Amino acid sequence: MRSLSTLLLVFLLIGIAPLVVTSDFWLNVVIMTLYAALLGQAWNILGGYGGQFSFGHAAFFGTGAYAVAVLQVQLGINPWIGMALGGVLAAAVAAFIGFCTFRYGLRGSYFALVTLAFAEVLRILSNSVDVTGAGVGLLIPLARGVENFQFASRAGYFWVVWALALAAFVTVWWIGNSRFGAQLTAVRDNEEAARALGVNAFRVKMGAIVLSGFFSGLAGVFYAQYFLYLDPSIGYGPEISITSLLVPIIGGMGTLFGPLLGAVGVHAISEGTRSFVGEAPGISLALYGAVLVVMVLFMPRGLAGLLARRARKRHEDRVAAGDAEVAGHA
Repeated sequence: MRSLSTLLLVFLLIGIAPLVVTSDFWLNVVIMTLYAALLGQAWNILGGYGGQFSFGHAAFFGTGAYAVAVLQVQLGINPWIGMALGGVLAAAVAAFIGFCTFRYGLRGSYFALVTLAFAEVLRILSNSVDVTGAGVGLLIPLARGVENFQFASRAGYFWVVWALALAAFVTVWWIGNSRFGAQLTAVRDNEEAARALGVNAFRVKMGAIVLSGFFSGLAGVFYAQYFLYLDPSIGYGPEISITSLLVPIIGGMGTLFGPLLGAVGVHAISEGTRSFVGEAPGISLALYGAVLVVMVLFMPRGLAGLLARRARKRHEDRVAAGDAEVAGHA
């Protein structure tokens, strides 16, 4: 239970941000960091704990984002209802992709390429049909009011993304302490051995991809309501998929706090790039790719692994110093 209390304490400390941060710029930094953490944690459920590397999480993100936007703009449905439907529809898309891949034993690079293909197909479709605004995109009308999911200040958006991120992190804590999570990591480590022990690998992986898709869809809903604009290159574009996997890889895959550390790192890279290079097209994606290669080669356990290794080294040094002191007295 200690990790849960630590998690709640961390989010409690993050929760005081609107009380101490008076600058809209810095509050936006906190909001976007939590948003990236939500994206990364959604991917972490499937990729970090399940070992199923997806290159197409934009398929789930874009479905959630377009669901709330289309329901609101085209049908006049309240965005709070749209948020719930967006998460459910994203989970349904995830279930469909999972069935098409896990049912036939696709894994590794094959699974990654199929998810990428689905995201690209959805991008092309959304770029071609009128209901999504085609290539022009959808502009959500400005109608300030809590009932319309549009807040007078950034603090309102902060509390929404804070709650969504907390829900995702608590879910991952549950995964790490549940029978389902033990089965999921067993499938990740050795699927054949897990099957031999009676684990239903198909059902476990389906559960992971549905949860992952649901939280990715909620991240898409938040993005659409925060920026009030959506087009195919945003909703189903490669940058969403890259951010989703880069955050946990930098922070530490298969760990509770890794996506939060990774979100801080990714946002620092993004802001640093804008400060020194400007808005040069494609520069962020190129830099993300370089960082990804460096992390995989030199820090495969991410920042969480580095911190854990340093903590273990300090503990070993203290034990060694204590043993030396006892030997000296003897």
